[in-house]
Amino acid sequence: MKKILVMASGNGSNFEAIVEYFRNKDVLIELLCNIEGANVISRAKRLGIKYFIVKFTDTYKFLKDKKYDLYVLAGYMRILPRNVLALGRFINIHPSLLPEFRGLNAIKRAYNSGCKVTGVTVHYVEEEVDTGEIIAARKCEIEQGMALCELEGKIHQIEHNMYPKIIEEIL
Repeated sequence: MKKILVMASGNGSNFEAIVEYFRNKDVLIELLCNIEGANVISRAKRLGIKYFIVKFTDTYKFLKDKKYDLYVLAGYMRILPRNVLALGRFINIHPSLLPEFRGLNAIKRAYNSGCKVTGVTVHYVEEEVDTGEIIAARKCEIEQGMALCELEGKIHQIEHNMYPKIIEEIL
C-alpha cells in the first residue's frame, strides 16, 4: 500500500478531489494542516481521513520519524525549508502556467494581466516558490468577457481532474 500525506492550509477542494479519486485504490491518505479551523479539516472529518494539525515551526519535528511515499501540497501556504524537503518527494499544484505568475493570487494576476491563456502546473517542490521541475501543465483559455469567478472555476476543475492522476502516475 502506498502512503501519501496531503499538506493543505485552506479550503481543501484539491484534497477532497484526491481523496475521492483514490477512494477504492490501495493508497492511504493522511492530511497535515498548519491552520487550526481551516475548512480542509472539516473535509477530512467528513471523508473519514486521519488528519494532523501541526504548527509550521513543528513540521520537521512531526515528519522526521514518519514515512510517506509522496508528500502532496494542495494549497499549503508556506515555504518548506531544506530539512523538510530532504525527507522525501514533494509535489505542488499551482494555478498558472509556470514560470508565469509564481506565488500568491496567480489566477487573479493572470486574469488582470490581459493574457489570453493561463493554466495549471504540477511541479516538484524546491525551497524557492514555484520553481521546481515541472511534471505536467494544462492550459486554460481566458475567454473575452469571462468573469474572474468563471476563470477560477475552470482552473479548479482542471486541478481536480489533473492532480490525482499525476499523483497516481508518480506513485
